[in-house]
Amino acid sequence: MTDYRTTFNLQNSNEKISYFSKCLFIGSCFTENMGNFLHEMRFPVVVNPTGIIYNPYSISQCIDFLINKRIFSDDDLIFYNEKYLSLLHHSRFSNPDKQVCLNKINTEMEKASCFIKDAQFLFITLGTSFVYYHKEKNGIVANCHKLPSATFHKTLMSAAEITNNLSNAILSLNKLNPQIKIIFTISPVRHWKEGAVNNQLSKSTLLVAVHEIIKKFNNCIYFPAYELMMDDLRDYRFYADDMIHPSALAIEYIRDKFTSIFMENGTISLMNRIKKIVIASQHKVFYSNTLEYQKFQQSFIKQIEEIEKEAPYINLKQLKDLFFR
Repeated sequence: MTDYRTTFNLQNSNEKISYFSKCLFIGSCFTENMGNFLHEMRFPVVVNPTGIIYNPYSISQCIDFLINKRIFSDDDLIFYNEKYLSLLHHSRFSNPDKQVCLNKINTEMEKASCFIKDAQFLFITLGTSFVYYHKEKNGIVANCHKLPSATFHKTLMSAAEITNNLSNAILSLNKLNPQIKIIFTISPVRHWKEGAVNNQLSKSTLLVAVHEIIKKFNNCIYFPAYELMMDDLRDYRFYADDMIHPSALAIEYIRDKFTSIFMENGTISLMNRIKKIVIASQHKVFYSNTLEYQKFQQSFIKQIEEIEKEAPYINLKQLKDLFFR
């Protein structure tokens, strides 16, 4: 039979993620997809402590902030469009109240700074090689916050600059946490606003830089999320309505590939049991006092209690509480 797809085999990783593995995720929205899924499956994770970031400079800077326990102050904020915001953070931290904004930023930074010291894995997804300099502050920003384009100067980082920036961050991180393993991916999300040619140039630059880093550090690994999307799932049916982002089906496919090489069968089996319970907990309840719902409720409470006995190190309390609505 003719095969109507080009597929490729992935090499099984010697480094395995389990429910004992603390994982830190930093980078683009693809990182959020992976990290938030593992969080939902009750893995011990921290996802994007500065919010979604795309460029390698800001990702390196985020790692440095965590290592050095950076505390942000009023001087790090600007006021725009009736909100206080940080050019080094995603808009989810912005707030009309300055103190609320700072508290959100510093709470996340403190949590992640403690977490990174003994994390087993750092998952980095690079989105673009383009960076934006804020002309007045004379520095690269992590997020433009829809400020006027005249506020910034855009440039493309070279592969050598990216390699140097990330290598310095990894050297510092390895001193703080010698056990950590770093998994690199290139985001399969195309940065179409840069144009078709510039998007390819940007992604190619990232690929060259990442493979140079992997040659330098034996604790760095590459996972081909970009290649899975571009070469395996190269069909618009695997894209969302904007024709730019991967669809939910594509994300699930790439995620399954990831778990198949980075997790043992026992971990995957346990995760799938929890996934079934999570899906059930999202079931919309119209009549909670019916016998049918009570049977449904008790069935999943029993499943949670079985997992709690087998794996008491997994915190399922919040999930269990959802069945007592």
